[in-house]
Amino acid sequence: MGGYILAIDQGTTSSRAIVFDGNQKVVGSGQREFAQLFPKSGWVEHNLEDIWESVVWSARVALEHAGIGASDLAGIGITNQRETTVVWERESGRSIHNAIVWQDRRTASRCEELKKRGLEETFTAKTGLLLDPYFSGTKLAWILDNVEGARARAARGELCFGTIDTFLIWRLTGGKAFRTDATNASRTLMYNIATNAWDDELLDILNVPKAMLPEVLDCAADFGISLREHLGAAVPIFGVAGDQQAATIGQACFEPGMMKSTYGTGCFALLNTGADMVRSKNRLLTTIAYRLNGETTYALEGSIFIAGAAVQWLRDGLKIISAAPEASDLAAKADPMQDVYLVPAFTGLGAPHWDAEARAAIYGMTRSTGPAEFARAALEAVCYQTRDLLDAMHGDWKNGDSDTVLRVDGGMVASDWTMQRLADILDAPVDRPTILETTALGAAWLAGHRAGVWPDKAGIAKSWARDRRFEPQMDDKTRAAKIAGWRDAVRRTLSAG
Repeated sequence: MGGYILAIDQGTTSSRAIVFDGNQKVVGSGQREFAQLFPKSGWVEHNLEDIWESVVWSARVALEHAGIGASDLAGIGITNQRETTVVWERESGRSIHNAIVWQDRRTASRCEELKKRGLEETFTAKTGLLLDPYFSGTKLAWILDNVEGARARAARGELCFGTIDTFLIWRLTGGKAFRTDATNASRTLMYNIATNAWDDELLDILNVPKAMLPEVLDCAADFGISLREHLGAAVPIFGVAGDQQAATIGQACFEPGMMKSTYGTGCFALLNTGADMVRSKNRLLTTIAYRLNGETTYALEGSIFIAGAAVQWLRDGLKIISAAPEASDLAAKADPMQDVYLVPAFTGLGAPHWDAEARAAIYGMTRSTGPAEFARAALEAVCYQTRDLLDAMHGDWKNGDSDTVLRVDGGMVASDWTMQRLADILDAPVDRPTILETTALGAAWLAGHRAGVWPDKAGIAKSWARDRRFEPQMDDKTRAAKIAGWRDAVRRTLSAG
């Protein structure tokens, strides 16, 4: 078979498919964007058929570009936007409502109601998560409550719930496999990460029938076989992980203390804590980094809702740039004497604040503030938020120290200016790998290793290669002043501030 692996990377704004060869090199790819639906303020949805069509199209194009057929594949790996919630008919496979996206905030009031009942501690103790509309559980409850007849149909076993990976597995296998992996299950507010099982108490609180939940497997496992009609040959699905966990694997962060941060639409930092399920005192998430051969590795995670999306705002909202790469060139021209701060709470603030009601604000403008200062503020906001996460992680983990080296990936890391500013604000080295497709690579490794054609963890870690290390260059006084200004801006932005 030659070790070819197809990685399906189903993201928030597009679906990608990448073919890797037996040496873990990219030999073909395809990508298609799909529509973002905003039916009400704070609501974000996707049409499931748009996602499905984009995935199949991208996979076929990737195979064509690679010059191989599906019969040459040893397996398929799937990675996906996490927390996005789907409910479909078991009989037909049709969704009963648009997918509710991870960014969606419609269940904020439900989360507040559960908090007022004193239930957040129960959820956190079992799932490692906080009660926030970000996660799948309250989204699922909303669909059951608001789609006519859904609750009765769910109770009769007629409906299936899944995150995007589960839906894709179902469709690819023609409804023969109803499965997810431990990382995606850990993001639902319904999965006990200590016992590795769906939790009856949490299901009862959310009023979710257990019958509509998928079987949970290791990240590298036999998830089912994709039907010949989709890609041209029957291919086993051997690997599944949520996008941030897949990126952790692709960055070879297999040892406790290793940390990666992905800069896409949002920013997600994971710190490997090994077998230690760290309970955060700083409102970080405790999550499953991966589960292999029945053994669970945990992580601390910080989620930033707006990273690359702030650059999109510069382009589409303010129209001060025409393409994302222009942002760093513009930021480099900003007046160094102006301290302008953008707190990008367009959809609330994530870790460590978790303020769903906060809204974006800009501080420090003067009469001479212009596009360059706005661009710099948008890029620096990502750096400051990462610093907040790193400080919280070091405060939580007993083995954490200031010697962390951050491995980065995602679209924003191509900007040298942004990565240098990130190292300056963190006061820590930032390593950019030669392969930036780390999310897809992580999914591919899970499948390739399971298929027996790719190396083990030690082998993939040895093959990880650095493109460039960015070392801190900012002096301590300047850094401290900038961070103090940022924290004052955040304090002013918080809904209770």
